[in-house]
Amino acid sequence: MKNFFTLLAAAGLALAAASAQAVPSFARQANLDCVSCHLSWLELTPTGRQFKLAGYTWGQRSEVPLLAGMLQVSRTQTRKPGGEEADKDRDIVLQEAALFAAGKLTQHSGLFAEVAYEGVERKTAIDAVDVRYACQVGEGDTGTIYGFTLNNNPTIQDVYNTVPAWGFPFAASEVAPSPNASTMIESLGQQVVGLGAYAQWHKTIYAEVSAYRTADRAFSLFRAGHDHDESAVLRGLNPYWRLALQHEWEGKHSAMVGMYGMNVRKYPDSLDPTGPTDRFRDIGFDAQYQYVGPTDHRYSAQLNYIREKQSWRSGAASNDTNRLSTFRAKATYYYLDRYGINVAWFNTRGTSDAALYDTGEPVSGSANASPDTRGHIVELNWLPRRDLRLVLQYTGYDRFNGAKSDYDGFGRNARDNNSLFLLLWYMI
Repeated sequence: MKNFFTLLAAAGLALAAASAQAVPSFARQANLDCVSCHLSWLELTPTGRQFKLAGYTWGQRSEVPLLAGMLQVSRTQTRKPGGEEADKDRDIVLQEAALFAAGKLTQHSGLFAEVAYEGVERKTAIDAVDVRYACQVGEGDTGTIYGFTLNNNPTIQDVYNTVPAWGFPFAASEVAPSPNASTMIESLGQQVVGLGAYAQWHKTIYAEVSAYRTADRAFSLFRAGHDHDESAVLRGLNPYWRLALQHEWEGKHSAMVGMYGMNVRKYPDSLDPTGPTDRFRDIGFDAQYQYVGPTDHRYSAQLNYIREKQSWRSGAASNDTNRLSTFRAKATYYYLDRYGINVAWFNTRGTSDAALYDTGEPVSGSANASPDTRGHIVELNWLPRRDLRLVLQYTGYDRFNGAKSDYDGFGRNARDNNSLFLLLWYMI
């Protein structure tokens, strides 16, 4: 509890952070129903995207930062329990309890801040950061919104639900085993701090450029509560960019195609930031379609593909260069804003590398040193009230850490990691 209140004070001083975006304080400030800004938690509608681009400033400013809370209680049932959290499988666990400070600060600035207690890992930490300053030139759809964002997770500032920070699943098991490979742009959250400038022209073209560095020294608040020994340490400033083309029509349809990317120079040892750095170049392509008309039915679809080139100059990998790619696709349908279904497919492929992927451990290892993982997710949602959501999520694997059967060399099969995840999600 002492650490919790310490981090809460830090969040207030930093004016920052985020991990779940459907917070009631925004709805109270803007005097809007949750479904005006969200197709479902956390997927933003066109209205929600404009609210975020405007710096969270719609509505009236409170004398103190607007507060909200979140509670997640879950139960995981893995086909064959394994990994570090196997003892919590089939138990009811407090997955997360969080407190948000989210709302308008001045006419042109706003924040979204979360301090969270993670029940499985039993730690309290700042989750992410997005503090904004925004202005608009011109009126309505023909105007231009421009602004600045201070954040600690590349893509957390984005307004589309295709990028890693806001992509599906919006909540997942902390107990079931997870694959051992991910691209760098998916892995830097709560370890870095970045400042960026963005603009949206005529509600059609969105562009952003940012630069990220290690969240240390004066910026340590941006990773408060996280293990610094395991955090990434970057060399200098690392560029991030984003470009998207979107279109809305008939007041109910919207579509987007875009691309984004980041170059990272990372020291292999976070405790010894000297010597050569490993280089990562990530380029992502994404697309999104939504229907949010005034009917009983809402639906959407998202695609995201990231290709990463790795240059291992430190010798931390078996190969000098590697490739890694991830692909995700998701379709959503909601009836009466209460009953929903999400269906998703994911695929990770890359160069085999013994030093990176063959840990020699059961469950987490890869006997053929491959990162290849492929599977699907089917999720059912029920919202008996606007602030309460029940989630039943099934994740199935066709391939895990490089193989369909005996992938770890200890007899474990990919399907042994299939899991059923039940979540109660309450927003206050």
